[in-house]
Amino acid sequence: MPIRRPRDAQAASDPLSAAQADRVRAVLALGGVPQDDLQDGLQQVRLRLLERRARGEEPPRDVGAWAAVVASNLAVDWHRTRHRQERVRERLALLDPPESRVEDATDAGVRALAVAETLDVLPDAQRQVLVLRYYADLSVPQIAEQLDIPLGTVKSRLYAAARLLRERLNVEETV
Repeated sequence: MPIRRPRDAQAASDPLSAAQADRVRAVLALGGVPQDDLQDGLQQVRLRLLERRARGEEPPRDVGAWAAVVASNLAVDWHRTRHRQERVRERLALLDPPESRVEDATDAGVRALAVAETLDVLPDAQRQVLVLRYYADLSVPQIAEQLDIPLGTVKSRLYAAARLLRERLNVEETV
């Protein structure tokens, strides 16, 4: 039987706050990780933070941003190991054509599903920066710093991802 600690002791030992844990789960889900694997992904983020502490490394300046980037990287890894293309083809075969799905999408759940499916077909690098920018709410400079890539690369990936999303979802661009 596992030893149960009081809630306060558990919360004090958790390297992530509740809000950070929710953010990690959201990034993982938006990155295409199935609901059943979200808790495992969250544990991986916690483990990496604890390993960092155990090695005596400085804690990240922004733990929330760091955790979101790690979660995003885990989502990319998950796709690579699960033969992403096969899964996408199977899912798309079961769905209506995208045009009818978006046109009939009057409730937010259906729209969210259409966006999630479109995120699945984005190249890994584009999906990663898009999720970090719009779902993890990191700034472009934060993304560049956390991924250790040039600012211009982040901007070009965001632009290309947004363009592809608009095309796939048949969304009119508004300025």
